[in-house]
Amino acid sequence: MASSSSKPPPKPKPPVVVPGSGNNILINSNQRLNPLLECIRNVGKEFGDIVPDFQVGRTTCVLYLSLKYHRLHPEYIHQRIERLGHAYGLRILLMLCDVSEHQDPIRELTKTCLINNITIVVAWTVDEAGLYLSTFKAYEHRPPDMIKERVDNTYDALLRASLTSIPRVNKTDVETLKTSLGSFANIGKAPADQLRTLPGFGQIKVKKLKDAFERPFRNQATSTLPASFMAASQQRATYDAGKNIESIRVEDNEKGPPPVQARRPRSPSPEWDIELDLS
Repeated sequence: MASSSSKPPPKPKPPVVVPGSGNNILINSNQRLNPLLECIRNVGKEFGDIVPDFQVGRTTCVLYLSLKYHRLHPEYIHQRIERLGHAYGLRILLMLCDVSEHQDPIRELTKTCLINNITIVVAWTVDEAGLYLSTFKAYEHRPPDMIKERVDNTYDALLRASLTSIPRVNKTDVETLKTSLGSFANIGKAPADQLRTLPGFGQIKVKKLKDAFERPFRNQATSTLPASFMAASQQRATYDAGKNIESIRVEDNEKGPPPVQARRPRSPSPEWDIELDLS
């Protein structure tokens, strides 16, 4: 009869799966309880015996770090980077910013990543971190222009992009300006009174539009030249003045020597008490 105090046998750990294809994210078995795994969507996931936390490509790996955990165990990430060595072509540190005082640790980790040739990516939520991992894997074999912003180079698209960057100006306002004034030059030269007669253009919107065309680039902060620039300008002025004096001397030499003027007699030097000075 079995003793009542005997403990039940431990549950067997799930086996480590060696991926048979490259279509899944390979996950370190130590990350099984990480809630981040539930946020990795639209790609397959497999556990494997790997050094990094995630392998999202044949030559791309990801180390995952929570700043809250880093604050309690600052040596952890340095040990992981040391174990990683020089493996993988693209090495990423995916950092979850889950603390309020994050400036100093992010600055410190950025220096560490620069030294160890690691790209740092900061996520503010677990869902955002999972989206990064899914995107890394989904675009593993895609060309770079797949995620590049597509810009329409037509005149209307460039005009719309330029004018809508002005506060309070929307796409409807751009069509109104284009129809009423005809060209970008006419829009810039149009007086404020004429712009106020257009539908949808009030006093504030007209002021924003005129400021965009007429406000100078230099502001109050840049109106005062720095001291280094002033010193360089002064040195340049001194140098130019010296060149002018030299040119005058050359011209005088070409004209001939100036008339000799009699020198005034020099006043006698004062007598010094050498013994008194030495004492």
